[in-house]
Amino acid sequence: MRIAAVAIINPKQTPMSKQEPQIRSKNFNEVGLGYTKEEAIAEAKRCLKCKKPLCVAGCPVNVDIPTFIAAIMGGDFNKALQVIKTKNSLPGVCGRVCPQEDQCEKKCILGIKNEPVSIGRLERAAADFGQADTPVQQTQGTKEKIAVVGAGPAGLTIAGDLARIGYQVTIFEALHKPGGVLVYGIPEFRLPKAIVEQEVESIKKLGVDLRVDQLIGRTFTIDDLKKDGYKVIFIASGAGFPKFMEIPGENLNGVYSANEFLTRVNLMKAYLFPGYDTPIKKAEKVAVIGGGNVAMDSARTALRLGAKKVFNVYRRSRKEMPARLEEIENAIEEGIQMEFLVNPIRILDDGNGWVKGLECLRMELGACDESGRCRPVPIKGSEFILDVEQVIIAIGTSANPLISTTTPDLKVNKWGYIEANEASGQTSKEGVFAGGDIVTGSATVISAMGAARKSAEAIAEYLEKSKSEEQ
Repeated sequence: MRIAAVAIINPKQTPMSKQEPQIRSKNFNEVGLGYTKEEAIAEAKRCLKCKKPLCVAGCPVNVDIPTFIAAIMGGDFNKALQVIKTKNSLPGVCGRVCPQEDQCEKKCILGIKNEPVSIGRLERAAADFGQADTPVQQTQGTKEKIAVVGAGPAGLTIAGDLARIGYQVTIFEALHKPGGVLVYGIPEFRLPKAIVEQEVESIKKLGVDLRVDQLIGRTFTIDDLKKDGYKVIFIASGAGFPKFMEIPGENLNGVYSANEFLTRVNLMKAYLFPGYDTPIKKAEKVAVIGGGNVAMDSARTALRLGAKKVFNVYRRSRKEMPARLEEIENAIEEGIQMEFLVNPIRILDDGNGWVKGLECLRMELGACDESGRCRPVPIKGSEFILDVEQVIIAIGTSANPLISTTTPDLKVNKWGYIEANEASGQTSKEGVFAGGDIVTGSATVISAMGAARKSAEAIAEYLEKSKSEEQ
């Protein structure tokens, strides 16, 4: 695993292009720098130039990986970025947070006996050093009006794709900043907000109208949007409803869902309180429950808030952790204490309504299911207590019911996710499509973008067909 150097940057600046010495200051403005131009060219030259590249099939948005790598190989970062942007509207984001090791890099032939080409870092280099043609001039589409609900990865992707082919696209975003999980969930030290802002601006320049503080289901309903002349509505509101363990003590002060914890810190800048209005408890001893990227982000954020001891509590082994390998390695390197095969059973009260500990059980892996994932089984009599004063629960999210409850003819499944055709995103309601986490549940940024790209094509076909039937 190649770990890039890191540096302290101003959050309003993009990452520097020079490598700095490896450091771990646990500062909120510390970010990984990625490759220099020279390093990117050297890495690109490792590509075997396969006649039948399997890496493209591993990319959810089908980026022409061999072509953009060949451009970097020749030192042409502008061309590399142009190639990527024909398929991916958020290259600066994906180059930093996409789990390439489980997708395109997993398919790389070099990876059979050696380390695969670092496709993700090369994509990031293209975004950092390249310029895609001349700046796009803001235009206004001439085709039908389309509403997109949510300015996260799926919403931004489909808005850009549809605007490029002439549709009048308006994005309605509930929060005061666009980006969805990119701004409220992923910390600054992993994905600088300036990068997200740049990607959003490039999409707005295509003519996309972005409206913030618009909560669909309250400010407007889906039916209100249809009455307002939007021929198609694409729901990309994500799955931001936090899950809890339903164990005693979850209502104590000092217990946060990862969703609330990260939103307070990342979007509301709680770490700068009272300079910013949102407070957050700063604890010296913290337990983070869960094994995904969100858990790693929460644990590393707690360190940066001043915690002296952070435990990551996960009921399976490291092998089963769904977090990216790089995120796990960074967390361990920074001092997160991993508690594998441990399951929380109770959060302890100090007598004044605040957390004073986390009671846990040791686990062992039992029988495996068809997917190969083994079920954790409690070890009788293995109870123990972690001495903590804050607990962050990062075990996943579910669908927010606001849109489905205000749109009664929109079908949802038993978990509350919108039912949509896998290939097109079309829902049970005429003219309404959906994609991303609101359909699949919590997944990756790139998978949400892949679903949005499929829906963009399907929506264009749907509108063309509707137009021909009207004539």
